[in-house]
Amino acid sequence: MKKTFVAIVAVALMLIAAAPDKTTTIFVIGDSTAAKKDTTGGKQERGWGMMLQECFDADYIVVDNHAVNGRSSKSFIDEGRWDKVLAKIKPGDYVIIQFGHNDEKPQPERHTEPGSTFDYNLSKYVRETREHGGIPVLMNAVARRDFFIHTPANDDDEKLRNSTFKDGGSRKEGKTLNDTHGLYRVAPMDVAHYMNCHFVDANKITSELEQSLGTEGSKKLHMWFLPGQEPSEPQGKQDNTHYNKYGARVVAGLLADALCKEIPVLSKYRKK
Repeated sequence: MKKTFVAIVAVALMLIAAAPDKTTTIFVIGDSTAAKKDTTGGKQERGWGMMLQECFDADYIVVDNHAVNGRSSKSFIDEGRWDKVLAKIKPGDYVIIQFGHNDEKPQPERHTEPGSTFDYNLSKYVRETREHGGIPVLMNAVARRDFFIHTPANDDDEKLRNSTFKDGGSRKEGKTLNDTHGLYRVAPMDVAHYMNCHFVDANKITSELEQSLGTEGSKKLHMWFLPGQEPSEPQGKQDNTHYNKYGARVVAGLLADALCKEIPVLSKYRKK
């Protein structure tokens, strides 16, 4: 009797192991605005990709976030990160492709040109996702919180992570959000059009969010803390690029809604 029971259990385990994976994976590739963050010691910075799983039923949709701080469409490929994602894609999976913040930067290991190398890299992601049976979704870069009368020079968003409130300085702000992405905002839209690819206008969504909250309210989305306000940032912070926990959750929710509108089949797995 005992041997029979053991045999039944063994067969059951084999059947479970052999059962097809019924989950669909949403891969996220991109930069620090979406990336996983170090949360030890109460650190508050979050990428919106960290919060995306909260928006979907994990029994059916699994979010696999590969976005990394400081990466551009070029460096993500050159460092072999894209190959690792390609090896994991199974038919029917989705790949959200969002770059731009670091493609704008002057460093040769990251820089690309819209209408040229930036478009080429985005097209490569789309094409190779499809070759592996996946479904590509292009997004343009999320907006920076820039209400400045005179936008400060910014050669590297990653430097903001090591700054303090004092380093941010005192700059005059107005009531209108400035676009800091230019043609890098447009290129993903163009590539999506000529490659007949799903597209979510993340820049428009987040620009409208920042503008609706206004000069002061929009600070609540970002790593923007007065000295002594946040225990993990005792010297404060004026980082208008990266999100805090609250901001990442709000942005992830808005992008999940837009994703479901673009791809209605995902709506039945959307969690509120």
